[in-house]
Amino acid sequence: MSSDERLHDPLTDALFEAVLLLKDKDDCYRFFEDIATISEIKALAQRLEVAKMLQRNETYTAIAEATGVSTATISRVKRCLNFGADGYQLILRRLNEHND
Repeated sequence: MSSDERLHDPLTDALFEAVLLLKDKDDCYRFFEDIATISEIKALAQRLEVAKMLQRNETYTAIAEATGVSTATISRVKRCLNFGADGYQLILRRLNEHND
């Protein structure tokens, strides 16, 4: 599935091009600390962890307890996993390959 066309514009393209230029985890920490709030970064990190846990078929209760996110957030991530642009699926597959 392709990404939502409403997301596509020159400013978003420039942001993603900038992200692709980050070379390591330290670059990511420095860039994201400047461009986003700590809360925004933590929320993104939590969503990725939720996706990992859903992929492992963990329960909403276990996910909520481990990550601190609401069941609404878990539902949203699950909806994206099942019916989204396949971005979670893509990165989870690559993370699994990287960790093997």
